[in-house]
Formats: sequence, structure tokens, C-alpha cells
Amino acid sequence: MKTYPTPPFDDQPQAAPGSQHKMHPVPDCGEESYVGSGRLAGKKALITGADSGIGRAVAIAFAREGADVAIAYLNEHEDATETANWIEAAGRNCVLLPGDLADRDQCLAVVEQTVAAFGRIDILVNNAAFQATHSSLSEIADEDWVRAMNVNVTGMFRICQAAEPHMKPGSSIINTSSVNSDMPSPSLLMYSTTKAAIANFTAGLAQLLGEKNIRVNSVAPGPIWTPLIVSTMSSEDVKSFGSQTPLKRPGQPVEVAPLYVMLASDESSYVSGSRLGVTGGKPIL
Repeated sequence: MKTYPTPPFDDQPQAAPGSQHKMHPVPDCGEESYVGSGRLAGKKALITGADSGIGRAVAIAFAREGADVAIAYLNEHEDATETANWIEAAGRNCVLLPGDLADRDQCLAVVEQTVAAFGRIDILVNNAAFQATHSSLSEIADEDWVRAMNVNVTGMFRICQAAEPHMKPGSSIINTSSVNSDMPSPSLLMYSTTKAAIANFTAGLAQLLGEKNIRVNSVAPGPIWTPLIVSTMSSEDVKSFGSQTPLKRPGQPVEVAPLYVMLASDESSYVSGSRLGVTGGKPIL
């Protein structure tokens, strides 16, 4: 059995949204370990927030399972290029889509450019997220609250709405929620609120799109070692990150990706409206 890093971790502050290649230890996104078996052969995927972390791990897994992948990201060009290199090394096509998903036009553009490149969208993964920590309500700037809602919730809605006409029966939408959706951290008030909205949106959209046989599910990760952590949390929280779980460590992105593969594959043809946790032993409600 492979072993993964455990706390304590070094202090390593970064400006948000953070860069994966600057982290230590560098998150394991399955670059050297994930082995595909053709479960997504011929499918076309759009993944937001796919330059690093969970998004990169999902992109690599999808490519090795046979899918072409478009990756949307903000401005982390070095990380995004590395992700693209792994996708292309798997023999699949990759499209890089930089831009701010808080902007409506960019949400529409990532869908349009994916369809222009691939002809359709079989798998949509809404994974991009904005996060910031605050110790009091008064610290939360109005513009940060609005940005969290625009990136995490409104951007997801806009992309789903734009993508739906390009998704055939049997397609899959997977949204990234969080354990914070039902166990909110007070210092992550904005983030936790958006993740609860994502869980609820997913459950409702699964019913709305059921008659079109488009499946909609969400994944609720626990503490996963990604650039979002070191770029938005205090040095003390980074040092002990993941220690509160029964497994006493954070998860690595590669440990989350298999759930996205399962939900994207035809094996999950009767799974819709579900919320699956990857939490290191902490139950989700």
C-alpha cells in the first residue's frame, strides 16, 4: 500500500490561487501512478479548475481512461501547461482555456471553445473555486463575498446552462462540493456557503435533467492537499492540515480522482443526484 505525507507541514505561504509546483510536498495528482483501462474511451470532457490539485488529477485520470480534455483555469499558466503535457502524453487532445469564471462571457466562452474543439461535451466537471479565510464577519469584504458566489455558484450555473444543449443522453455533470457544505468551518464562511449551494443545486439539477438522461452528481472532498490550502490558510492551519481526520492526514488529489472517473463512466448509468464523500473517515450528512 502506498503511503502519503502526514502533518506537520512546512510554512509555505503563497498568493492565491497558488501554484502547485511551488508546494512541498508537491501534491500527488497521479502523474506517475494512475493507470487507465479505457473506461472513458472516446468521451469529451470539460473540467474547470484543472490546472492543479483535484482538477489536474481528474484531468490526468480522464485522459488515461481515453477522454479528450479541455481545462479551464484562471491564470496559473505554468501549472496548466504541465497538466496539458500529461494529457497529451496519454495520447489525448487537450485544450487550454484561461480566464476568470466570475465573468459570464468567460463561462460561455469555455463551453463554446470546448465544443468547437471536440464537437460536443460528454462530461462536465465544475471544480473551480474561490476561497478565503476570515476570523470575523466584519473582515469579509463585500467584493470577496460576491466573487465567491460568482466563481463557485453562478459560474457553475452558467456553464451548466451553456453546456446542456451540447450534451447527449448518457452525459454526466459532476460538481465539486465539500464536507464544509454540512460541517461548515466558521473561518471559511463564504466557501462553506457556496459548497452547500453546490450540493443543493446538484440534487435539483439531477431531477431537472433526468428526463434527458443527463446525470448530475457531486463529490464532497474533505481536506485535500492542493494549492488552495497553502494560498488561503494560516501557517498554523497548513502545518496541521488533515490531522483532524480519522486517517490523520490530508488526502492527495489522486485519491479523489477515481470517484470522478466512476461518475463520468457508463458504469454509473443509474447514479444521479448523489453526493459522494472522500473525507479520510469523517462522515458527511
